[in-house]
Amino acid sequence: MNLSITDASIKGVKIINYDNFVDLRGSIWTTYLDNKINIQDNIKFNHDKFSVSYKNVIRGIHYDNKTFKIVTAVYGAIDQVVVDMRKDSKTYKESLIFNIDDSNRFSILIPPMVGNGFRVKSDVAVYHYKLSYLGEYLDAENQYTLKWNDSSVDIDWNCENPILSSRDS
Repeated sequence: MNLSITDASIKGVKIINYDNFVDLRGSIWTTYLDNKINIQDNIKFNHDKFSVSYKNVIRGIHYDNKTFKIVTAVYGAIDQVVVDMRKDSKTYKESLIFNIDDSNRFSILIPPMVGNGFRVKSDVAVYHYKLSYLGEYLDAENQYTLKWNDSSVDIDWNCENPILSSRDS
């Protein structure tokens, strides 16, 4: 099993590429190997979540001060957005957009205080979050939210009428 990890231009954000075996039956791939993805001593991935979202849904931009995330689109097509919200970072408020879909499967490792959001481009998308944190999980009421259209980060979502939660709007 081959996994390659490359650094993105925002410190701590990593692109995880892996083998994607395809034959007449379909495809199979690995998104996580414990001995290949070392992020920090004493940090283990301990929580998995999935979301199912429909075309033009925007989820995020959410972040907190302790959670590492590995995220990917398991099914469908998304624009994955990360925004550096670390005030002492050289790339503070810089964003990156990654196109992830069924034909170019890869994952993104997102460190604490880097915002995570995505827009669904296909009719439906299944999104996977693999989370690592110490202590209790910080759910929505304890996370930070950067408004999806915040002018200080100026993300081009390529979507005129997004479907948003009340939290995100």
